[in-house]
This record gives sequence, C-alpha cells and structure tokens, in this order.
Amino acid sequence: MNMITIGRSSLVSLALTLLLAAADAYAQVPVRPVPPVPPLPPAPPASRDITVHVTLPDLSDLNVPDLDLPDFDIALPGFDFDFAVPAVPALPALPALPALPALPALPAFAAPPAFPNAFAFQKPDPKPKPDPNVRVYVDRGDRDTKMTGDLYEAARNSIEQEQYTRALAQLDSLIARFDGKPLADSIASRVDAAMYWKAYALTKQRDLTEAMKTLEQLQSKFAESRWLKDALALKVEVMQASGQAVSPDSQTDEDLKLLALRGLMQSDPDRAVPMIEQLLSGNSSIKVKENALFVLSQSRAPRSREILANIAKGGGNPDLQLKAIRYLGVMNGPGNDQILEDAYRASSDEAVKRAIIRSFMVSGNRTRLAAIAGDANSSAALRGEAVQQLGAMRAGDELARLYARESAPEVKKRIIQGLFVSRDAARLVELARAEKDMELKKEMVQKLSLMKSKEATDYLVELLK
Repeated sequence: MNMITIGRSSLVSLALTLLLAAADAYAQVPVRPVPPVPPLPPAPPASRDITVHVTLPDLSDLNVPDLDLPDFDIALPGFDFDFAVPAVPALPALPALPALPALPALPAFAAPPAFPNAFAFQKPDPKPKPDPNVRVYVDRGDRDTKMTGDLYEAARNSIEQEQYTRALAQLDSLIARFDGKPLADSIASRVDAAMYWKAYALTKQRDLTEAMKTLEQLQSKFAESRWLKDALALKVEVMQASGQAVSPDSQTDEDLKLLALRGLMQSDPDRAVPMIEQLLSGNSSIKVKENALFVLSQSRAPRSREILANIAKGGGNPDLQLKAIRYLGVMNGPGNDQILEDAYRASSDEAVKRAIIRSFMVSGNRTRLAAIAGDANSSAALRGEAVQQLGAMRAGDELARLYARESAPEVKKRIIQGLFVSRDAARLVELARAEKDMELKKEMVQKLSLMKSKEATDYLVELLK
C-alpha cells in the first residue's frame, strides 16, 4: 500500500487538503453497471491500491510559526471496484435416452391374382343378336293371399298399373287353383274373368299367340260365361293386331271414340247417353266399357242413372257391376241408396255385397250400414265389413249398440277395432268394465293402452290398484 508522507506544514490545512483529495479520488473511480444475475456466493475480495499525488502550493510566504511536529502516516484503505463475475460452472451432461426398439417388418402383400381372359376388353359385336323373348312369371304375393277374390283384385290392380308380368303371375296362380275342379266352382271364383284378363295382359305384351290360345280356352270351357262377349271383342283385337282380316266395325279407334263421347257428353248429353248405352251393350273391350261407364256416371240425366242402376243390379259384365256400384256411391244422388239396397238384396255374390257396403260408407249412410251389421242372416264377414266402415265413419253410438247385441267373438273384435279407429276411448272403457270374457277384455285393454286420452289412462290406473 502506498503511503503519503507530509513534512512540516500546518495541521489544519493539511488535514483539509487530504480529505478533499480522498473524496475527489473516490468520486472519480468508475463503477461498471452490474447486470442482473442470479445470486452467487460472494467472491473473495481482490486488493487494489490507489496512489494519490498531492501537490502543495508554495507556502514560503506564509507567516506560520514553526511547529515541531513529528512525522505521521495516513493510510487510506484499499477499495476494490472490479466486480469480476466468476465463470458459471458447466451443467452436467444429460443422460442418453434409451434407443427405441426396432419396429417389426410389415408382411409382404400378396400380388393380386391375374384377371382371367374372360374379363379382357372385347370389341362389341358389330351385329349384336336380339335378346330372346323370354317371359318370367314370378308370383310374389301368392303366399300372402289367402282368398281367391283378393288374388283377383290384386291382378286387376297390377293391370291398372300396367304391371302385366306381375298380373300374369297372379292370374296363372288363380287359374291353377281350380284346374280340374267343377265348372261351377271355377265360375264362382272368377276363373273365367281371370282367363280374360290373362289374354288382355298377353295382348299388351304383344304375345298374340298365347293371347289367342287363352281366349279359345275361355270360349270352349266357359261357353255360358258372362265374359264371353268381352272375350270375343278382345279376340277381334288380337286378330287385327296379328294382321288377320277383321270386320270393318272392329277397326274403329276406341280411344278416339271415348274422347269424342266425353266431349259430346258435355255439349249434348241427350245424344251422348244413347251412344254410350249402345257401346256398353256392344262388342267393345272391357276397358272401353269401363271408361264409358265413368263418362256416364258424370251425367245427372235420369236415363244415365237408370243405365247405372241396371248394371249395378247385374245387368252386364261382373266387373262393370262393381264399377257401377262404386260410381253410385260417389255420385250420392237422390235414389242412389235405394238402388244400392235393392242390388244388395238381389245379389248373392259377397264381392258385390262388400262393394255396396263400401259405397254406403262413401255416401255417409250410417243407418243402412248399421242394419247390415246387425242382420243375423248376414255372414260374419259381411257384418264385420259393415262394422269396419262404421268405425271409419266414427259411428260410436251404433257400434256400442251393436256390441251389446252381437254374439260372434270375431265380429265383436271388429267392433272393438272400429271404436279404436274412431278414437272413442270412453265407450271402450264402458264396454271393458262390463265385459266378462277375459279374451275380449284383454283386447280392449290393449287398444286402450295405445290411446292417449284421460279416460283410457284413468281406467288403466284403476286396473293397477
């Protein structure tokens, strides 16, 4: 450490000068800015000496008495302004990660088999052969059709939709059922009508040979059939379509004739009605007759209703009879219900009777439906049909009265179904409380469980108590 030695001088002046020099030296020491660092252990102090040179002025002129002072030393402590940051110790090395196991090799895919030569591209035949005329009959509905009448009606619906292949399958099934059976059974089951419509469908498919053969079978087997006249008219059409000579009367375009009749019915009904009557009794096809009958049903002329009434009572083709019954129900003119009632009593055909029952529903005649439903001489099937139509009309009062008088369980179930369809929960609850037959009571409870009404819910809760 450097020392400053001062000789003989004034004590006061010397002390003041030394203090000022030390302060000035302390202030002039540069201080480095300290960056923010994390706390570190204190560094060992490093010694550094500071030498201060003091130049005293010439004091010879001062009149200062001599002082005999001993020499003295002033030692200034050392100041260390060098804040050296020690080196940061190296971080320990991270342990090496274990090596991942090697993935197993994927199995090699087998090469796809080569396509056979049959799939090779072939040039189209410049002269393709026409497809063979193959007709396949598939009877899809025969398993679900239990009644011959339903099968016949299904075939007629297929023809109306121009689905002739399906109609042929249904008609063949009906005809095969009565192969070898008595003639009376075949006529009662409409086998003659099925043969006519089979020939008609074959004609539409341009299978004229099979159509002609079917018509000849109908003519030979059912010589007294009411379909014979219509079969002869269709036979003429088949002959004409196959290029054979026919009479001039059969060469008239029937579709154009019907269009003319419709226009004439609107402009001059008195003239059109006799022409339609003549067409209905002539040799026109059944399709033309059905369309002519529809045109006739649009007329309010008394003669038109007389013709319809005559056909509805059986004075014509059986299918035309059903059409006439339907039109009478839709027209709902004065006297139509009486015509239907007379036709119902005169006919023994249940298909006709069912058609009349449905026409009563269309015309809204609850009274006649209730009379048929309560007629003990009618079959259970017809009574059930009348009950079903009453249910569709929401005739709850009539159904409740019929239930009290009915004894056949199958008809009673139809009444329960009718009340369910009409959403008459109150009457179902009333009948269920009084019913002693557990099977019928269960039927009612099952229907009530599907009805969202307060009466039904209250009764079901009552049963659980």
